[in-house]
Amino acid sequence: MKSNFIISIFNDRKSTYYFQPFIRAHIDRLPCKVKFFYGDKFLWKDENDKFIIPLWLNKLCLFFEEALNKRNFDRIKIDWVAKFLKKSNIALVLAEFGPNAVKVIDICKKTKLPLIVHFHGYDAYDNRVLNEYIFSYKEVFGYASKIIVVSKDMEKQLINLGAPIDKIFYNPCGVDTNIFKGANPALSEPVFVSITRFVDKKAPHLVILAFKKVIDYFKDARLIMIGDGPLLESCIQLTKALKIKDAVSFKRVGLDVEIVYILRQARAYVQHSITTSYGDSEGTPVAILEAQATGLPVVSTRHAGIKDVVIDKETGFLVDEFDMDGMAEYMIRLIEDPQLADRLGKKGRERICSDFSIEKSIRNLWNIIYTTINNKN
Repeated sequence: MKSNFIISIFNDRKSTYYFQPFIRAHIDRLPCKVKFFYGDKFLWKDENDKFIIPLWLNKLCLFFEEALNKRNFDRIKIDWVAKFLKKSNIALVLAEFGPNAVKVIDICKKTKLPLIVHFHGYDAYDNRVLNEYIFSYKEVFGYASKIIVVSKDMEKQLINLGAPIDKIFYNPCGVDTNIFKGANPALSEPVFVSITRFVDKKAPHLVILAFKKVIDYFKDARLIMIGDGPLLESCIQLTKALKIKDAVSFKRVGLDVEIVYILRQARAYVQHSITTSYGDSEGTPVAILEAQATGLPVVSTRHAGIKDVVIDKETGFLVDEFDMDGMAEYMIRLIEDPQLADRLGKKGRERICSDFSIEKSIRNLWNIIYTTINNKN
């Protein structure tokens, strides 16, 4: 049953609804009315792509700012958004990602609305982001009612950045175990799947380098990489340079049902996440949760929230970052022993159903939101 409360979710992009399932789940599954806003500061739009602040007002403020030698007219825009939120009967603001909390904090202060900030990954680690927002984060940490993290490593990181420990709540992402199920690695072909954004911290090129060692040993092995991003073309070129292009296929991100179908045909899931030279790191990769929920063993790295999810040698195998030899050895082991793959996969699904279901994640998030609103009242 839906609650009478209305909350607003602020994010930077509307496309995250389609490509980041954890945010989609927050919008669709929370047991209250959710108003979703996206965009940059003062250029927010609602789910119908309508600006909160009319363009004429933004242009008028810009005109006077330029005419009066850059005098700040933000207060006019803050007042406008504050009145809009009050008129909409918003009870709480949930900011997805730290920088978006920075963009809405003045409005929350103006309206005295409670603010919950939900960190997910880069916003807690990337040095480029921290250099820009670290002082603003201090203000967010001071005002926010609660701060949500998705991994134990992230909890330590935010404490180091100055977040009060009593405001931090650990709530990892969850997956729909009714959709993600049905793998049978004991009977599958030696097919490995990696669902990833082709970006530095996901290190898809390192998965390919590890797989090259696998295919040198077992010519019938195959790797399916699903995703998109700036490193995609480089990875395609790498498979050609390594002369394994016929063994590696690249697919764009599709609907959940398409991803599930591919996972169900696989022997194991692989991902070689790393901490980049500029500090960027994962939160808890949802794709790993989805793979384990489907019933696949996971071969990955001892990195960020992955360590919270994959139990080494019980639900999969973990190697150190940049250990492509170790990753290849475990992949070969799963080729040679399909029954082992099956046992690990079954254990992984049991763990996801118990500790990382979407129902549990949303229930925990709602408890955080509900108690925050009630404490305010």
